[in-house]
Amino acid sequence: MLMLWLYRIIFLPALVLSAPFYVRRMRRRGGYGGNFTQRFGAHDGLPAKRPGVKRVWLQAVSVGEMLAIAPMLEALAKEGGTEVYLTTTTSTGYRLAKERYTGLTIGIGYFPLDWWLFSSRAWRHIAPDLVILTEGERWPELIYQATKRRVPVLGINARLSDRSLRRLRGFPPAARLTLDGITCLLPCSARDEARFAELGYAPDRLHLTGNIKLDVSIPRLTEAERQQLRRELGLPAGLVLMGSSTWPGEETALLDALRQVRAVGTRCTLLIVPRHAERRPEIEQLLAGSNLRYHFRTSGAAPGEVDVSVADTTGEMRRLLQLADLVFVGKSLPPHTEGQTPVEAAALEKPILFGPGMGNFRAIADELLADGAAIEVPEAAALTAAVVALLPNAARRAELAAAGGQWHRANSGAVARTLTIIREELAKLGSS
Repeated sequence: MLMLWLYRIIFLPALVLSAPFYVRRMRRRGGYGGNFTQRFGAHDGLPAKRPGVKRVWLQAVSVGEMLAIAPMLEALAKEGGTEVYLTTTTSTGYRLAKERYTGLTIGIGYFPLDWWLFSSRAWRHIAPDLVILTEGERWPELIYQATKRRVPVLGINARLSDRSLRRLRGFPPAARLTLDGITCLLPCSARDEARFAELGYAPDRLHLTGNIKLDVSIPRLTEAERQQLRRELGLPAGLVLMGSSTWPGEETALLDALRQVRAVGTRCTLLIVPRHAERRPEIEQLLAGSNLRYHFRTSGAAPGEVDVSVADTTGEMRRLLQLADLVFVGKSLPPHTEGQTPVEAAALEKPILFGPGMGNFRAIADELLADGAAIEVPEAAALTAAVVALLPNAARRAELAAAGGQWHRANSGAVARTLTIIREELAKLGSS
C-alpha cells in the first residue's frame, strides 16, 4: 500500500505538469471534446447489469489494438452470456471503435485517468465482473480497485518494451505495483514471458498465447480496387516505396531515398503514412521545399500524378500497404527507439525495412530478421542504400515477401488460445 499511496500522491502534480503537453496534442489531433468527462470517471448511462450475464471491461489503447480485438468481440457476442464495455485512450481508437463495434458492445468510452477518485468513480459506474487489459496496459489504481473488489484482471497480448523492462528492473517496487494484482498474464511472445518472469511475476500465472495481432485477416483488394486507390492517391505507374507509421525525421530520410533511387533510373513514387495525421503542417512544410509534386489524402482525390502521396488518414493502413512494393516501418530510425508494428506488412507479404529502434516489437523484429523476412537499417544513409539496392531487385524483394508470409502463417492461433483462457475465467465467475 505504501507504493500505491506514493503513486497517488505523485499522480496529480505529474498530471498538472504534463497537462499543457497533452492539451496541445489533443488540440492537434482533435476529437477529444465528446465524452471528455469519462476521463474523470463519468461512465454513466450504461444499462443495468442483467442476471446471468457477466460484464467485461476491455481496454484497448488505440487503433492497432482495436483492430486486433475484433475476433474476440465477435466470438463473445456470438456465444452470449457476456457483455463488453469497451474503452480506449485515443480519439482515433474511439472513432474506430464507434464505427466497428457499437453492435458488439454495451458501450464505448474513454479510459479514465488512473487516479484514485477517477478510477473508483468509473468502477462504480461500469461494475465489471472481469477486466481485460491489452498489451502494455497495467495501471496501478485500476488494478488495485479490481483487487479490492475481487474482480479478476487479465493482461492479454501482454508485452514489455525494452524501455519498460529497463525501468522496472531498476525499480522493483514499481514492477510489483503494476504486476502483482493481475490475475493472469498472456504474453505475446516467449521473450515477453521470460521478461515477466524475470521481474518476479508468478510463472504459474503466465500463459504464453502468442500475438493476437498475428491473426489478422486482411481483405485483399481486387485489381480494380487497387487501381482506383492508386488514382485517388495520385500514384503513377511504377514502384511504390511506403513509409508506414512514420515519425519526425523519417519523412526526410524517405525523401532522400526517393531521390537516390530515381537518380539510378528506378521509376518510383513515395507513399507516406504518418503515425499521427495532425502532423500534416509539419510534413507539408517539408514537402513544400522539396521541388516534388505532392498530395494529401485528406484534400480529396489527387488531381493528377504526384511524386509523394501522404495518406494523412486513420484506419486505412491495411488497404494502403497493398499498393507497396517496399515498406519501411516507422518510429525505428534514431533517435526513435520504440518502433511501429510490422505485422500487417508481413501478413500481406511485403518486403520490410526498419531501423534498430523496434523496442515495442523486439521479439517480432528479431524473428523477422532471423527468418529472412526483413532487413534492419542502422540509420538514414543505410535506409537509402537498402532502398536503392532492393527496389530494382524484384527477385530479392520476392524472397523477403515470401519469408514474411511464411512467418505470419507459422505464428497464427493466438486469438483462439486467448479466447480459451478468457472463457475459463468467465466460467470461474459463473461457478463462484
